[in-house]
Amino acid sequence: MARIDETLPFLPVNVAVLTVSDTRTPETDKSGSLLERMIQEDGHKVVQREIVTDDQTGIARVLHRLIEDPLIDVIITTGGTGVTGRDVTPEALRQVMDKEIEGFGELFRWLSYEKIGTSTMQSRAVGGVARGTYLFALPGSPSACKDGWGQILRYQLDSRHRPCNLVELMPRLQEHMNKAAG
Repeated sequence: MARIDETLPFLPVNVAVLTVSDTRTPETDKSGSLLERMIQEDGHKVVQREIVTDDQTGIARVLHRLIEDPLIDVIITTGGTGVTGRDVTPEALRQVMDKEIEGFGELFRWLSYEKIGTSTMQSRAVGGVARGTYLFALPGSPSACKDGWGQILRYQLDSRHRPCNLVELMPRLQEHMNKAAG
């Protein structure tokens, strides 16, 4: 159960939405549009929205560029998390991330099980951190995006969520890099 402490200030985060698809366009990208709307309705900013084809190298290249943008706090991808040959989003995220947040995928599949039963095992939703930027890969269906944002990310990206949230950790995400540089 989510607990929001209304006595604390809400700190909006800057989000990039990246749709992974060989067939979607800005006009037909229902999942990306849904994510953008939900993110903005919850008070955050969508500062970048793109579509990239199902190509691991191409996805990783776009992720690197977005990670390097100091205005982006979080990157959420949608699509490419299944088990077919073209589904390479988790591999691309793992290629760029410093740490995986295993609990994100586990929690997503636990929530998804209530709706689609054992078919949830085909979802390879993943989360992680890369050079101080949070990364999350959601399946490409609008329902999966609604669940991933509405039941997990909207709370973990709310600075008022208790007992803890990902926003309060943002200043510390690059501690190991700061030690190496110092």
